[in-house]
Amino acid sequence: MGVPRFFRWISERYPKCNSVITDLTLMPVFDNLYLDMNGIIHQCSHPDDNAPSPSERDMLLSIFAYIDRIVKQIVRCGAGLSLSTRCDVSSMVAVRVSH
Repeated sequence: MGVPRFFRWISERYPKCNSVITDLTLMPVFDNLYLDMNGIIHQCSHPDDNAPSPSERDMLLSIFAYIDRIVKQIVRCGAGLSLSTRCDVSSMVAVRVSH
């Protein structure tokens, strides 16, 4: 999923994007955060190895926990959060959540 070779390209162009931030005061604040939900949903709905598929409830809880971790522990979001998922090739559905 995602744009082929994009992660490699951005990692080579901006090597600090993969660094671990140990001092939370150095964590950047972004005005707007865009999350591609396709990758998050896939990660939370397809278990590793040969584990049984999680229930729908467990998948949703895992998705919510994943988003919470990103927003609360990894990135400080200032103005808005956009969650987007691709329904089919011809359309894109976006849900905007502002605080």
